[in-house]
Amino acid sequence: MTDIQELLLSRIRDVADYPEPGVMFKDITPLLADPAAFTALTDTLAEIATNTRATKVVGLEARGFILGAPVAVRAGLGFIPVRKAGKLPGATLRQAYDLEYGSAEIEVHAEDLTPDDRVLIVDDVLATGGTAEAAAQLIERAGAQVAGLAVLMELGFLGGRARLEPALKGAPLEALLQV
Repeated sequence: MTDIQELLLSRIRDVADYPEPGVMFKDITPLLADPAAFTALTDTLAEIATNTRATKVVGLEARGFILGAPVAVRAGLGFIPVRKAGKLPGATLRQAYDLEYGSAEIEVHAEDLTPDDRVLIVDDVLATGGTAEAAAQLIERAGAQVAGLAVLMELGFLGGRARLEPALKGAPLEALLQV
């Protein structure tokens, strides 16, 4: 484990039985409250953005906004929020996806992505991969190319990586921590 991985992992708190009994929630708020850890995370994700030759960063609602926006600034790129349906004004592209307990929809402003864009998707956790898969589909529908997906941590036991491989079409999936 690298020094950065050790720092990040040491700032993630386990919360038992949240949001329901039997779930071990990974709380990143202590990491965000620590300027050294948050800076290390931002710098590492910005390096991934640079290495993937991204031109824009997409952050997935809501914690992907917290991570993706400073990554975009640090890498000198534009930031595009992907939001839950009905939260963006103006013309949007919408993508439905299935969750383990139902379905949901996300949106992006139609004019925010162009065919010249290479987009890095940023989020805090890769779980089942449904939201990231829908975001990749939205990016493609907008005519842009997915440059990769970068997450703070991957919950490997939920199988999100395997689900995402077809949607990423060979673009890298970088998880800083595996839990």
